[in-house]
Amino acid sequence: MKRPDGLLGMRHVALFVQDLDACLHFYIEVLGMRLEWQPDPDNYYLTSGSDNLALHRAAASDVPAGPQRLDHIGFILKTPTDVDAWHTHFVQHKVKILQAPKTHRDGARSFYCTDPAGNTLQMIYHAPISDKAS
Repeated sequence: MKRPDGLLGMRHVALFVQDLDACLHFYIEVLGMRLEWQPDPDNYYLTSGSDNLALHRAAASDVPAGPQRLDHIGFILKTPTDVDAWHTHFVQHKVKILQAPKTHRDGARSFYCTDPAGNTLQMIYHAPISDKAS
């Protein structure tokens, strides 16, 4: 079975963080990323131009033990229709789907699934980086 086209690489990471202000300072002031979108006080989306970092505020009870705070790994797709093609492809390969494709408030389109180790993956079309990577 042929894999769908449109995969542009992994350029999106989302992290749960307890000290959101300290992380925003680090990623914006120290690293030089810029704010792309803030849908609410608990969620910030940053970029350095060809990527996307989501910082999600987490309560202490919501954060796994240890230093890693990974929420999910995002794979950027070229078009919104590629999202649906990859969803179909994964369903055919019996990949565990966590959330069916949907269009988000900012116009992105994505779905969530897991890899064999249980890591959450997001297959996403996100115009500011998908269009630039094309």
